[in-house]
Amino acid sequence: MSKIYPRKPANLTVTWAQSIVAQHDRGATVRGLELSNVDVGTTTRVHLNVEYDGPQSLPRRWFVKLPSLNRRARLITALAGVLPAEVRFYLEVLPNIPVAVPLCLAAHSQFGLGSVLVLADVIESGATPGQPSDALTLQQAVAVIEQLGSLHARFWNKVHDIPAHRLLAGQAQRLEDGLGTALAVPLMKRGLRLAGTHIPLSLHAPALHYARHRRKAMRYLADAPQTLVHHDCHAGNLFWSQDFSKPGFLDWQLVRLGEGMGDVAYFLASALDVDSRRQHETSLLACYLEALARGGVTGIDSSKLMLRYRAHLTYAFEAMVVTLAIGGMMELSSNLELIKRTSAAVADNDAFAALPV
Repeated sequence: MSKIYPRKPANLTVTWAQSIVAQHDRGATVRGLELSNVDVGTTTRVHLNVEYDGPQSLPRRWFVKLPSLNRRARLITALAGVLPAEVRFYLEVLPNIPVAVPLCLAAHSQFGLGSVLVLADVIESGATPGQPSDALTLQQAVAVIEQLGSLHARFWNKVHDIPAHRLLAGQAQRLEDGLGTALAVPLMKRGLRLAGTHIPLSLHAPALHYARHRRKAMRYLADAPQTLVHHDCHAGNLFWSQDFSKPGFLDWQLVRLGEGMGDVAYFLASALDVDSRRQHETSLLACYLEALARGGVTGIDSSKLMLRYRAHLTYAFEAMVVTLAIGGMMELSSNLELIKRTSAAVADNDAFAALPV
């Protein structure tokens, strides 16, 4: 059956759902479907209830990602190729990674036609998806850090083991980095203005200096052993087992090759409340080192690790400020909460001073 590329929720029809089900069981027949929720951000995310005759192993609750209905967000993410990148991840990279992700039912991307990703809704298996502003417990943070360590160790200086490694470090990433650099100053100015008192005035000048020298900062942050990184590891891109002890990872649209510490800094700055992060920051970085060692990565200088951690906090801060500046990519109250957390992390660690710019 030919692939169907829906562009908006109204295009998610019984005929379209039948084309997905037929890829798994040609004898199954879709009887109907219901849109239970539509959320518009960097992509349009649709929760579907699908009714069909078929094996119980096929999920009845689907999570579908389409290009964003928000025009500004759609333009930015289309230029950066974020949804096609996530499609490539599920098609080419997924079998090699050691962390939990949702079951993929279909993943299609073709220039001129669009991209669509269909996943099993994790709720059906009893899991709970996170929210961006969730403040994780220490035990949850340890579990995530251990999983990140396992993921990063798997490909540490072995990125050629990844089937799509050339794509992950190719044109789409270069375009996204170039676009981010070209727009860094106006977006930073707008984000600082919109954030108001959520960002201390003491961070304004160094943030703008960072934006003006973003290309050099990105080169410095990339000058490290390469591995596979999620690159958007906040609490809203996690899901949890029924007892909230085991995390899985959602939203791989920014997946790329990079330094593993980037994921760790982004996570600690965004997913813990300020007091908890201050109290446990050092021990969680030690936990990451232990997880790398279990995966065979040893000999890392702890003082250099801390310097790299401080430097990578700048990107976590930038990501949240730019999200606010673009608008329509994250619920506003969550965005402001993450700006408050990442601002505190940057200030506490004098993060901009860790960059040689």
